[in-house]
Amino acid sequence: MWRPQETVAYAARDLRAAAREQVLFTMLVMIPQLLRHPTWRGTNPNQGAGQGVLLVPGFGCGDRSLELTRRWLRARGYRPSGARIGLNLGCTTELVDRIERRLEKHAETTQRRVILLGQSRGGWLARLVARRRPDLTRGLVMLASPVLDPLGAHPRAVRAAKKLARLSTLGVPGLLTDDCLSGACFRASSQALTAPLPPQVPAVTVYSQSDAIVPWQLCLDPYAERVEVGSGHTGMGLDPDLYTQLEPRLAEWAAGTANSGPGTANSGPGTAKSGPGTAKSGCVITRRGDGHPTPGITGNQRRETT
Repeated sequence: MWRPQETVAYAARDLRAAAREQVLFTMLVMIPQLLRHPTWRGTNPNQGAGQGVLLVPGFGCGDRSLELTRRWLRARGYRPSGARIGLNLGCTTELVDRIERRLEKHAETTQRRVILLGQSRGGWLARLVARRRPDLTRGLVMLASPVLDPLGAHPRAVRAAKKLARLSTLGVPGLLTDDCLSGACFRASSQALTAPLPPQVPAVTVYSQSDAIVPWQLCLDPYAERVEVGSGHTGMGLDPDLYTQLEPRLAEWAAGTANSGPGTANSGPGTAKSGPGTAKSGCVITRRGDGHPTPGITGNQRRETT
């Protein structure tokens, strides 16, 4: 006899197995390292000037997973807010709608366009929202986000998603569906993820070749600046180098919107909803060190695991 409780337990087990990056190491070693690092201790409370930042957590995570990011931002004068989408297990279309509403509210609260910052699935969800609402988006940061193939993550993570979709088919609410994995919802989101970002939305994609959950090549959004860090997938939000790299970029974005309100960078609120965004003209992609060529990776290519 099939039991929904057992399917949830198996899905959770697969998610834990996929995160084979020593979570205990992340908690016991990386957090103290971050808290001792100059990029954490050296604060400038005027840097953000009240710039709003909307934080979107990864698959299976809640807003508290980005708590240290929130604290780092707040100490520098930003106004961070969580996306409030629970554990980010729901239908892609519904989650994008919910994040858009949170974006509208935060833009109204701060009276300016908002920076979207998301991790893993949260990053590519934020990208979908940025394409839809460039009038409300000041910038976009994607951490370990497989924008080139959302189903290209570790096979066990994908199996967990499929088990949750099975539960949704049986009537369990609040979960992603088969349509999110292979139907119209999936096709629409995949097409939007490979489309150009609006020219008024600067973007940064952060990746790591040590990522054991998402192949780093899938994070190389051709319409975003690429930044490489050394941490794995789970610990990316705890990597001091991440904050060292992001700080000048976020400060530049905050300074650029200090005197502007929502909608000033676009012809009017919501105009991006009517169709695909316009390709960036003369987009410059910077890379760390010698950089890496854009790979011709496809949805059928996966990282080999041991």
